[in-house]
Amino acid sequence: MQDILINWSPQETRVGIVEDGAVQELHIERTLERGLVGNVYAGRVARVLPGMQSAFIDIGLERAAFLHVADVHVNGSGGGTPRGGDHAAGAPPPAPIERLVFEGQTLMVQVIKDPIGTKGARLSTQISIAGRLLVFLPQDDHIGISQKIGSHELREQLRSRMHRLAGKPEDDSPYNGGGFILRTNAEDATDAELSEDISYLRKTWGVIRDAGFKTPAGTLLHQDLSLVERVLRDLASESTQSIRIDSREQYERLLAFGAEFTPTSIGKLAHYKGERPIFDLYNIDDEIARAMARRVDLKSGGYLIIDQTEALTTVDVNTGGYVGARNFEDTIFKTNLEATQAIARQLRLRNLGGIIIIDFIDMSREEHQAAVLAELRKQLSRDRTKITVSGFTQLGLVEMTRKRTRESLAHMLCEPCPTCGGKGEVKTARSVCYEILREILREARQFNPKEFRIVAAAGVVEMLLDEESQHLAGLSDFIGKPISLQAEATGSPEQYDIVLL
Repeated sequence: MQDILINWSPQETRVGIVEDGAVQELHIERTLERGLVGNVYAGRVARVLPGMQSAFIDIGLERAAFLHVADVHVNGSGGGTPRGGDHAAGAPPPAPIERLVFEGQTLMVQVIKDPIGTKGARLSTQISIAGRLLVFLPQDDHIGISQKIGSHELREQLRSRMHRLAGKPEDDSPYNGGGFILRTNAEDATDAELSEDISYLRKTWGVIRDAGFKTPAGTLLHQDLSLVERVLRDLASESTQSIRIDSREQYERLLAFGAEFTPTSIGKLAHYKGERPIFDLYNIDDEIARAMARRVDLKSGGYLIIDQTEALTTVDVNTGGYVGARNFEDTIFKTNLEATQAIARQLRLRNLGGIIIIDFIDMSREEHQAAVLAELRKQLSRDRTKITVSGFTQLGLVEMTRKRTRESLAHMLCEPCPTCGGKGEVKTARSVCYEILREILREARQFNPKEFRIVAAAGVVEMLLDEESQHLAGLSDFIGKPISLQAEATGSPEQYDIVLL
């Protein structure tokens, strides 16, 4: 069973999803840093890149957004139709990007992936608007059913109901009322509930479309729901026991929103009035602090080391002090089994995405490998994010991917260390000393000052005066110039300057 805790403040909303007494997921939305996925903009084509089959689109953000040809809609084939586009019926998709868009053109676009790192947002010209039960595709005309819903027969029954409710003819008669995709939670929806969602989504699209004709490029036409509202639409499920929020104002807003869109969730809503901060109920702030660390301790005494890089995330499993099993092979097996649960939880909690490499402790028996892999898949099955596990490689590593749609927890809450620049280590004082001595020798061959002055961190200056004083004096004699020292507070012990006097 699941409990959802919402900690709200004017500057930040935090949502913790608790299962079996422990926080499994953390969602954070900051007022000044709201995610862009789902937002609809009037964009202007800034540059077309035929070689990359893509275009850069100005949507009013700091960095131009990215539109790939695969995300450009052509005659109902996928993506979204460019405003003002004129493509021949039945043209085989995708046509070259240079035939679909041109510089200066205005397009209605939607963000499908937030800006991450140095990459701009990714766009689609297919507009999709998510409701409680349905996703509306205003530029399309088909009815889609989530593959997670029951049998083929049930999906066809739902498709037939949607044709009737949406006013879409079963045959190929002309129709321009937009397409719909039934979400998984629509399986048991009544006709009345589906009709309400259809009406709401079409009304929302009407507002967006009208604004698109009246506003200049770079204008936000539609913004997705706030995190508080998405709790009811996306995060709450049948397994959710309670949804507690610590703000009276937001609680009342959620009640009104739930009454209109998610009436089944209203009974689970509660205004938390306790004196303790709501996240203290399950020590969520402590869990957040631990999620920032490289090392994750296991109950048995083993531990994980998690390293996140630009290209991929690595998880290293170690036995540590665990010696509980009868022999070393069983110790390894039990540690790896325990690690699968911790890994699945950490991926959700830290929102780690992209390529993930897991280095389990080497297991000599194939049945142990199979059991660990099966347990990993079982633990990962509770994750709502799409995951693919490829199994063990020849080197004994497990390769997997987890879909990345937003920044990880570490990237959201932290920034690279200004001292080490994100490397996690700095040069030793001795290494900096030798670098300085080499630099003075290089400059002495090009310049002829009266004196060289070294301005460096106190630890470096201290070493030059003490342990490295003989080498400093020898260099001074060799170049025939005095060398003076000046200690100065620097941002990094690696920083130094050589002044020619």
